[in-house]
Amino acid sequence: MRYIIGTFMVIFFSCSLIAQQEKPFEALDVFELEYAGDPQISPDGSQVIYRRTGFDIMKDRSRGNLWILNTDGTQHHKLTQMDGNESQARWSPDGKKIAYVASTSEGNELFLYWIETGAIARLSQLENSPSGLSWSPDGKWLSFSAMEYIAPPVIAKMPKKPKGAKWAATPRITDRFKHEADGQGYLKPGFRHIYVIPSEGGTARKITSGAFNHGGSLSWSTDGQHIYFSGNLTEDWEYDFRNSEIYKVHTQTGVITTLTNRNGPDRSPIVSPDGKKIAYLGFDDKVQTYQVTRLYVMNQDGTQKKEINTKLDRSISNIQWSADGKTLYCTYDDKGNSKIAQVSLSGKVTKLADDLGGTTLGRPYASGSYSVSTDGTIAFTYSRPDRPADLGVLYKKEKQPKIRTQLNEDLLGYRTLGKVEELWYTSSFDGRSIQGWIVYPPNYEKGKTYPLLVENHGGPILNYGDRFSAEIQLYAAAGYVVFYPNPRGSTSYGEEFGNLLYNNYPGEDYNDVMDGVDACIAKGVTSEDQLYVTGGSAGGIMTAWIIGKNHRFEAAVVAKPVMNWISKTLVADNYYGYANSRYPGQPWENFEGYWKFSPLSLVGNIETPTMVMVGMNDLRTPPSESKQLYHALKIRKKETVLVEIPEASHGIAARPSNLIAKVNHTLAWFKKFMK
Repeated sequence: MRYIIGTFMVIFFSCSLIAQQEKPFEALDVFELEYAGDPQISPDGSQVIYRRTGFDIMKDRSRGNLWILNTDGTQHHKLTQMDGNESQARWSPDGKKIAYVASTSEGNELFLYWIETGAIARLSQLENSPSGLSWSPDGKWLSFSAMEYIAPPVIAKMPKKPKGAKWAATPRITDRFKHEADGQGYLKPGFRHIYVIPSEGGTARKITSGAFNHGGSLSWSTDGQHIYFSGNLTEDWEYDFRNSEIYKVHTQTGVITTLTNRNGPDRSPIVSPDGKKIAYLGFDDKVQTYQVTRLYVMNQDGTQKKEINTKLDRSISNIQWSADGKTLYCTYDDKGNSKIAQVSLSGKVTKLADDLGGTTLGRPYASGSYSVSTDGTIAFTYSRPDRPADLGVLYKKEKQPKIRTQLNEDLLGYRTLGKVEELWYTSSFDGRSIQGWIVYPPNYEKGKTYPLLVENHGGPILNYGDRFSAEIQLYAAAGYVVFYPNPRGSTSYGEEFGNLLYNNYPGEDYNDVMDGVDACIAKGVTSEDQLYVTGGSAGGIMTAWIIGKNHRFEAAVVAKPVMNWISKTLVADNYYGYANSRYPGQPWENFEGYWKFSPLSLVGNIETPTMVMVGMNDLRTPPSESKQLYHALKIRKKETVLVEIPEASHGIAARPSNLIAKVNHTLAWFKKFMK
């Protein structure tokens, strides 16, 4: 009898374990996800400090603390005993101290951590939050940038109100070209300046001045006399917003020297180890929809500028010098996957690692970062479709990284996720090869057809890839085959491909998406009567365009779209950004052109049941855009509903509960029209 009971218990627990492992990804699991970010390897390559980000289910917010471990994966622990948010960890040049930023009751402040003793000291008492933290080569100083706010303009003086009277608040006066930003709201007037502070603590000293923004990444000269930065210090800087230059500022006198001078963005300066060269990124602005960012080098005084011709036809980012100054490290996206590479000064590109990313959990966009030690060991955020970012370590001359953390194994090790499969197909418009991905439901049965959910990416000058996505995994867990394509206009396929939407958006990217749907049907994973479509931002534009062009879908969810390019261009927070590169002329000069590409022009054709969704605080594609679609469909008596997400800006998924609300409302709408 005891043997029978024991056997039963073994079977019971084995079945329970299998059941746990086969459990699909669920909405509340979003709160349990974690990811590694901003890994900083010590100069000698022995340790890595990174920001470990998770979510507080009670406060519905992300939270991040600094963790440290040896590069062999041992001694993994939280850096400090502090509970507040911590970020921007940077090793001192000798590897004995770590400067970082942490939240306090008085705001974000600079702190210092001693490796040998574990002692912590607060260095600053700042008025505003620091960013771009950087050490001087001798380890005696820290530099950072921060906002310095100024009084807003006053046009008229109000009479004195009676004692105890409750009048309305003072009018808010704006005379700036850029005065608001999505996710931040109204921008208080002021300018970003560069500061230095002794690394042993003391008074932060502002070394820039004037009514200009100074910032970006900061890089010290080897003698500590100058800091290199990017900005636009020209008289017409507000209107010349696409342009920026490289400058250096003297740390004692504040004298600024201009090092570049061309029409185009120059940014991310970084000083070579011997102090003789400055590497930076940019391009000659041709004022088009998309241009590849290129790599340049010049002397420290700005002479002998030249492009390092990589022949890569991909945008380069995140540059760092090797310790010997003979090569540079960088990242780039290729066919929906982010890479780390090494570039010689003659332009030879050597790919070192794939799968950089995993720090954007909602949808499968590019992300991630890395750092390099003096011996060439690389620490980076490594991600695959079944996991957000873990810490990867790539040793010099090795081909494969060692994955040193398993931040989500306690959760995702007990979930069956949808399998992600790459799909290439041919454009019916011009024969181009188009890339997309299919995600199958957990426990997918081959030969069975499933409803197809098309997820269109935003941008449109962005890319999806083979990366983890909580939203797409939730769709797959609900029983959908999910298809997400990179139609023309997507990045990571070269400048010509990305620029096909110049003065032509939406254009043949519509054909690319529909060709992908046909390819999925041809694979036998779905059928013509089981099609559903959604997307946010540029993906919302494409979704609205699709249902205005055809009636193939059972239902649609149009999230945070642009419906009318005339109203969008003149109302959104980045209104000026479209004025010269989206369509020829201004809206009042080219009414027909702007209207031609507005999805609202097709609203009379829409028969598809349509949910319209938008964040109530969205300044990028304001709620008025979504309401134009909703109101038009109501006037036409078409099946529709408007979903407004409270406390959400354009990035609806910034708060976990809003991500869940977005997904659950989408699934509920589709289920309503499921055959």
